Parts: sequence; structure tokens; C-alpha cells
Amino acid sequence: MSEQSYFVLAALLHGPLHGHAIIKKVVGLSEGRITLPVGTLYGALDRLAANGVIMIEREEIVNGRKRRYFRITEEGDRLVRAEAQRMQQAAAVVMGRPSLGATFA
Repeated sequence: MSEQSYFVLAALLHGPLHGHAIIKKVVGLSEGRITLPVGTLYGALDRLAANGVIMIEREEIVNGRKRRYFRITEEGDRLVRAEAQRMQQAAAVVMGRPSLGATFA
């Protein structure tokens, strides 16, 4: 899973969001490391929807423009939580070890 997709799914864990809100939430969750240009976001949303991990919850017209709200599916929730666990286990391999300094076995 790409880091961008991971953060998009994480942004949707607490409820449906529209595109601009997803962009802002991803910036916040990643502490500014991940910024999603609009084209990149909607490409990711299309792929995630095609894979069944998110879906359009509703659409509305705001200032003459269509606004789509996306929500994570049960499969998406399972997938992002499994990825978080995988990353946590991988980090523990490095973070749980005492410093080895320059010594290699």
C-alpha cells in the first residue's frame, strides 16, 4: 500500500469526508509530510473505490460544483488497520533493538 493511500484511508476512519477535507486531514495526520495535489488525490480515490476499500457516500452541489463525500468500507477499515499493524511490527524490529553502534555481526 502506498503511503498516500494509507493516509487517505486513515483520514476516512472517523467518518466521510469530501476531497478538500481529505487533503487537509492527510496533511494533519502526516504532520505535513504528505501533501496531495488534487489530481493525485482523485486518482487515488478512483483506485481505492475500484478496489472496494472506499465508496461514495453522497454528493451535493456547493457553489455550483459537485462535492462528493467518500467513506471507508469494512474492507478498507480492515486493510488500513492490517497495514498499521504490519508497520508497527516492522518498526519494532529496529526500534526494539539496543543500539549496535558500528558493530556488525
